[in-house]
Amino acid sequence: MRHKIGVATLSLGLAMLLAGCAKTSSNAEDKASEIASTANTPALAYALKVKESSQKSALSYDIVKSLTVEVGPRIPGSQGDKRAVAWAEAKLNDLGFDKVYKEPVRVRNWERGFADAKVVSPFPQELIISALGGSIATPESGIEAKVVMFDSLESLIAADKATVQGNIVFLNTKMQRDKAGRFYGKVVPNRVSGAVEAAKQGAQAVIIRSVGTDNSRFAHTGVMRYDDTVEKIPAGAISTADADNLAAMFASQQSSAEDIILNINMQAKDAGWQTSYNVIGEFTGSEKPDEVILISAHLDSWDEGTGALDDGAGVGIVTAAAKLVKDAVGQPKRTIRVILYAAEEIGLVGAYQYVRSNRDTLKNIIFAAESDFGAGQIYQLDTRFAEDVRNNPADLYAALQSMGVELGNNTTSGGPDVSMLPNYGVPVIALKQDGTYYFDYHHTPNDTLDKIKPEDIQQNQTVWAMITAYMAMSDFDPRPAPKG
Repeated sequence: MRHKIGVATLSLGLAMLLAGCAKTSSNAEDKASEIASTANTPALAYALKVKESSQKSALSYDIVKSLTVEVGPRIPGSQGDKRAVAWAEAKLNDLGFDKVYKEPVRVRNWERGFADAKVVSPFPQELIISALGGSIATPESGIEAKVVMFDSLESLIAADKATVQGNIVFLNTKMQRDKAGRFYGKVVPNRVSGAVEAAKQGAQAVIIRSVGTDNSRFAHTGVMRYDDTVEKIPAGAISTADADNLAAMFASQQSSAEDIILNINMQAKDAGWQTSYNVIGEFTGSEKPDEVILISAHLDSWDEGTGALDDGAGVGIVTAAAKLVKDAVGQPKRTIRVILYAAEEIGLVGAYQYVRSNRDTLKNIIFAAESDFGAGQIYQLDTRFAEDVRNNPADLYAALQSMGVELGNNTTSGGPDVSMLPNYGVPVIALKQDGTYYFDYHHTPNDTLDKIKPEDIQQNQTVWAMITAYMAMSDFDPRPAPKG
């Protein structure tokens, strides 16, 4: 969701296909039929067969509904996480995967506990606050101190230490709404590094404006980091509506010498090391079992919502895509591997463990992809394929374009959990979803099943299933991924 958007030059074959579709077809179904009739490989015929069956299926929605209803929140190392692992094993087995197995992942379990914040003076009132993931607790009696506000992390770093010493830092950086979520990366350093930078300046605690695009009283949590060389201070996020209210108090303070005093009390704790698992299901290739199509999502979620968008939707999409391919085309020629990663939310822990445990066989992965940006409709396919073959699957690109999915750049790093794989030569793709409203709900108690539109997640499963079928049933090989 933070990748650069580019316009790729299509091959002559693709251009001819698109031109032919434009001249003789008036809708997406006609275009798909014409593409199928002109394709010179059977792979697209398989993809279009899967498309037809997917458009009649609600499997991805049913899977995420099962996960959110039967498991709910699943922060790494928690009892919810353990239930999620058991649920995933059972679900993959029930869906008939040929092979279902787990890989252990050591995770640090953190418990949120009680959190409260209020303005003591000059205008006493409650604030909605959420402890940031990994934060230490305040003293049991809380922290009460003057608040100093900064509009960015950079302005905090540049501040006179004397203005921060002993106070509570408030980082008030607004996040802009964007279809591709490009502003998340510009604001999230407040959450990740705010406590370290505030502590360097002598602050007692830090609160941030929630990293989100909503205007509500739902606070957004998310992981933060400490530096062992810097004193640890508590860190929390207040809702965007409360951030606006607090900022308005600072604006009124310009004509007054009265300080704004805040009291915060957060009783989060580190619950120690636990074992979680990457849960993996495979449909074994009938002709090339050692060649792997890897599609993935992450199984864990934050603890305040039910993790429907982040990343229950991804779990539903990729699991359904694999199952739909198997049901529509039979045993795939290449192995389709679904990985439900552990502990993405606290630092891609399961993904890094997967690489460490499987380093010798990474070369067998034809391409990897992750769904981890909610359930908004897909509008673009970005790749990281070997340049000399990148445009070879022109018929697939044309079929996707007939569904409104444009071919984008060839420089993507894929989703978060597969982002390290290009370093090992593994090609990746990113299916760009409409994230206009994703950050209204991200990491909040409002991340619940009702935020998923069944028609949107069905479009996702269809696109994923088509690409998976094409790659699993063809000889197209985009290895190695370009370096960069």
